[in-house]
Amino acid sequence: MRGTAYVFGDEVNTDVITPSDYFGQPIEVMAEHIFEPERPGFAEEIEDGDFVVAGEHFGSGSSRESAPMAIQAAGIGCVIAESFSRIFYRNSIVIGLPALTVEGATDHISEGDVLTVDFDSATIENETTGETLDFEPLPREVQQIFDAGGIIEHYRQHPEGLRIDD
Repeated sequence: MRGTAYVFGDEVNTDVITPSDYFGQPIEVMAEHIFEPERPGFAEEIEDGDFVVAGEHFGSGSSRESAPMAIQAAGIGCVIAESFSRIFYRNSIVIGLPALTVEGATDHISEGDVLTVDFDSATIENETTGETLDFEPLPREVQQIFDAGGIIEHYRQHPEGLRIDD
């Protein structure tokens, strides 16, 4: 996975990710307004496969599942953060949006850096700086959910339930 990094700070909460003005709208409409309170026009800047990079406690606040859904619908391929709220992280897994925990992410990734994420080696290559960062490897079960496109699609493919492929 390769794309451009868009960097945010700490404590980015779900009210910033998906503003309440757009609740009740289709997810595609919400996606057009992600991060609008903090960064108006953000959804127009990104291209499919780009990355959101953030500091501590990304996705804190309410448990709204629309936050990772809108990020994914906007075309973000992956969220990289120093830490996540637990509910945001779980909601990301459910829909198949990779959420990668990287210690010191905002110290090593700057706005506009070009990144390549390799899930097999659990590394992020910052092509702009030449630096390689490690992330917490995803459990095989979680990687299978991402590979399938989310938990519902995984269940469609494997109605017997979550399993580890060899």
